[in-house]
Amino acid sequence: MASLLKVDPEVKLKVRCCSRPLHGSSAEDLVANFFPKKLLELDGFLKEPILNIHDLTQIHSDMNLPVPDPILLTNSHDGLDGPNMKKRKLEDREETFQGTKVFVMPNGMLKSNQQLVDIIEKVKPEIRLLIEKCNTVKMWVQLLIPRIEDGNNFGVSIQEETVAELRTVESEAASYLDQISRYYITRAKLVSKIAKYPHVEDYRRTVTEIDEKEYISLRLIISELRNQYVTLHDMILKNIEKIKRPRSSNAETLY
Repeated sequence: MASLLKVDPEVKLKVRCCSRPLHGSSAEDLVANFFPKKLLELDGFLKEPILNIHDLTQIHSDMNLPVPDPILLTNSHDGLDGPNMKKRKLEDREETFQGTKVFVMPNGMLKSNQQLVDIIEKVKPEIRLLIEKCNTVKMWVQLLIPRIEDGNNFGVSIQEETVAELRTVESEAASYLDQISRYYITRAKLVSKIAKYPHVEDYRRTVTEIDEKEYISLRLIISELRNQYVTLHDMILKNIEKIKRPRSSNAETLY
């Protein structure tokens, strides 16, 4: 008969020390107190004037890229300027260097939409905080799952569903950060197009459309963060008995 797995007592003690913050009161306090507190804070944030702008033209930002004056081209039909033109072309050709063209911004650096940047700087810490707290509660529930046995696994299935919901919230919150990054890179590409083709009005309109879309998305993200706190708080409290004691003989079957 194979012997039981032997674990070094010192290693076992270190593992218990590392997992101690994931047990008991700390994770329970997150569910009972921290989650309600954060959902109320986010609900108040949603009511601030900056997130209740109905006329979206108020969030437009100046491109700081004036349309240059058109270049007037003159054509010589009498042939008198022919030699001079040929000489000028030869001189220009000699002064041409190989490399990438640099488009100089006449008014300096092109800044981001400051109103959206202010909102993003407030939203990103909230996203990170939700991910961290969900991870803590997820590991707490995960460590409460007893060893696999036959029969009476209804409580275990509730624990597994709770872990799956916490993992889904983590994944969705991480996607919000990716969405913010995509907004910056998309806007940067469009502004570069405006610098290269300043006379094309569609590029300028597209930047304003992107800003309006991001404003609406940021408000939706904050609303989703609040709703996720509500959902997790409600789900865990309703099933807290089965989460903490999935089986009647839980004391004998837990690791």
